[in-house]
Amino acid sequence: MHTVTITRANIVNFAVTMSNYKNRLHTIKAFAFDIDGVLTDGTVIAMADGDLIRVHYARDGYAIRQALEHGYPVAIITGATSPSVAKRYTLLGVEDIYMGALNKMPPFEDFCKKHGLDPSEVAYAGDDIPDIPPMMACGFSFCPTDAATEVRRIAQYVSPFPGGRGCVREVIEQVLKLHGKWYKGSEGLPEDIARTLSQ
Repeated sequence: MHTVTITRANIVNFAVTMSNYKNRLHTIKAFAFDIDGVLTDGTVIAMADGDLIRVHYARDGYAIRQALEHGYPVAIITGATSPSVAKRYTLLGVEDIYMGALNKMPPFEDFCKKHGLDPSEVAYAGDDIPDIPPMMACGFSFCPTDAATEVRRIAQYVSPFPGGRGCVREVIEQVLKLHGKWYKGSEGLPEDIARTLSQ
């Protein structure tokens, strides 16, 4: 079992202010996310067939698709076992979906090994205590503003956005912008519209 000891030194080292957290993003090559409380607001609706329904934010989904299209591996590491969760992220193109992960370090390590990544090259977003080990192991850890207190204390960056409302989009967008891979104004637009926007 992977054990992480949180000390005052850990907290000081991980306390990156909003003004300089972007400096940590230059070396990020991949992303890993929890579901409940990160890509959703944490609400779970129990259906009669046993599935547990969650509401996902379209802008987070768009950012994940953009990351994948630009060659960034993306992992979903969740304790959930819901078929609807797997379907949602499979449709976005995510191949590394780890369901039923009560201990999140083995999936995180498997993801890194599969893609030849050093943990320092992965950004991980979590919101609760099971996320702390991979957050301590990764290169850039972040969480939504409404994450558990213990997670906010060790996160390198606390997003101003709550879970399920854009905290994932924010960080993916910043990474891709730093690497020159985010949307560039008129990219992909018809020529006449692009000309109008540039004027």
